[in-house]
Amino acid sequence: MDTSPRSGSARQRGEALLSTTVERVVLWGFMASGKSAVGALLASRLRWEFIDLDREIARRAGRPIAAIFRDGGEPAFRRLEVEATRALIGRSGTVFSCGGGWVTNPEAPQLVPPRSLTVWLQVSPETALARVRGDVAGAVRPMLDAPDPAAAARALLAAREPLYQGADITVATDGRDIGAVVGEIEAHLRGSAVAPSESSSNKAHADEG
Repeated sequence: MDTSPRSGSARQRGEALLSTTVERVVLWGFMASGKSAVGALLASRLRWEFIDLDREIARRAGRPIAAIFRDGGEPAFRRLEVEATRALIGRSGTVFSCGGGWVTNPEAPQLVPPRSLTVWLQVSPETALARVRGDVAGAVRPMLDAPDPAAAARALLAAREPLYQGADITVATDGRDIGAVVGEIEAHLRGSAVAPSESSSNKAHADEG
């Protein structure tokens, strides 16, 4: 997919349309569904700010997410999650990437302002686990730190799916490159029924976030 900047007139028309409809995009979904990679590329194409909530939480806390879970457990992390969401999600012209369990925090989704497009990046537990295992960083996801990670992933996704389904739109990520996923979201933003065609120019899979 062509990731070069659009012509000035086309970009201006697109930005004018976006400014009258959607002020921010909120991405949610299971771990390794591609939220970070998709969010960064989408923000770049829209010339918007990209906010990765987990990274912001870690930056504000001065320690990695895994350390927050280890020292304070999930409740401590969820408190920080709500605080960061409240502080950041009101910004306009942003693509906001949430953590995998963000939707399970009752307060968090209620903070999404009007004129937001919420997007569920859908991934199967098998694909998510394969992507996590292939992560070059090798970090263990706190919620999968279990004797049987595959069973934990399936159970966790099954419990969260009803919450993920509350998104405005659902975009599948299994077997698709980042450009194709971003193109589908762009098509929704611009009121198009047809997403831009896929190409081989962006073949990195949506395996981050």
